[in-house]
Amino acid sequence: MSEDIPLIATNISIVARIIFMWLLYTNKSTNTYSLIFCMLSIISSSMWLKYAVDLSITSLIFRSSSELGLIGISMMYILRNKYIRKKQPVIPI
Repeated sequence: MSEDIPLIATNISIVARIIFMWLLYTNKSTNTYSLIFCMLSIISSSMWLKYAVDLSITSLIFRSSSELGLIGISMMYILRNKYIRKKQPVIPI
């Protein structure tokens, strides 16, 4: 049972990131707080990945690397939306 805990935690983390990405996609977010969250998550995941590699913890390596990928995609999406919104001309009403 105790060997299942890292795998369950990994799956929960990945599902949470996918939900975060879905919410970003459906809301077309350019929120600065989302961008800050992404940067902090990338820093955190990078540190966890180094720790996991040093100790050869496979489930944590998988979790950290998948989180880095998903958060990186989210961050690029936020930056893309910010850029697109800046380029659009403002039409006075």
